[in-house]
Amino acid sequence: MGLLQDRCALVMGVANRWSIAWGIARAFHREGARCVLTYLGEREEENVRKLATELRDPVLLRCDVTRDQDLEALREQLQEQVGRVDVLVHSIAYARTEDLRGRFLDTSREGYLVAQNVSAYSLVACARAVAPLMPEGGSILTLTYLASERVFPNYNVMAVCKAALEACVRYLAYELGERGIRVNAISAGPIRTASARAVAGLSDFIETYRQRAPLRRTVDQEEVGDAAVFLASPLSRGVTGQVLFVDAGYHIMGV
Repeated sequence: MGLLQDRCALVMGVANRWSIAWGIARAFHREGARCVLTYLGEREEENVRKLATELRDPVLLRCDVTRDQDLEALREQLQEQVGRVDVLVHSIAYARTEDLRGRFLDTSREGYLVAQNVSAYSLVACARAVAPLMPEGGSILTLTYLASERVFPNYNVMAVCKAALEACVRYLAYELGERGIRVNAISAGPIRTASARAVAGLSDFIETYRQRAPLRRTVDQEEVGDAAVFLASPLSRGVTGQVLFVDAGYHIMGV
């Protein structure tokens, strides 16, 4: 019996095999959960369908988190196909490439709003859509990064989005707590995902972690997945509103 046996987990943000969300989905599968994966459009659907063949009785649903009608449809489809959701994983973020290079000062108004909408507000929208399917409580997880509180050159507008995302975690934890729904975030070290490659200097970030983190390395998908299992399982039943660092200890360092 796994830690998530007979539970249903909605994992949003799987794009390809290198996605952190995919590492989480695999860990959930290992622990006995049934996974529902969402994809954005036809381009992403092919990748997600191939990956889903490795899971037990998966469900695939299309959803654009910037469209309220898509989230309403997602709730209805979840109700029909799985009945209830025990875990929601929000691993969704986006900023325009031009806003992840150069100066933060030059971020356009439109670029800022797009990034905040997809990367931070979508957690609120997803939680609102899925919470009614957690009548006996549940766990909501999202992914953040240390740039929410420290300057990482070129992370720019995404760092501001992560700060907003962490504030959303705290407010959602407060409001959903009376319904037995816990809300937490994982702050992972830098991992070479497709989206992370859009950040200029990613290789420098990784090398810095290897030199300065207490464990003298960065982390991988599997380690983030295991942390997500903890936050999704009864083992963390008294934990909510927290940011769990899975970064080889880098965040404790002063230099």
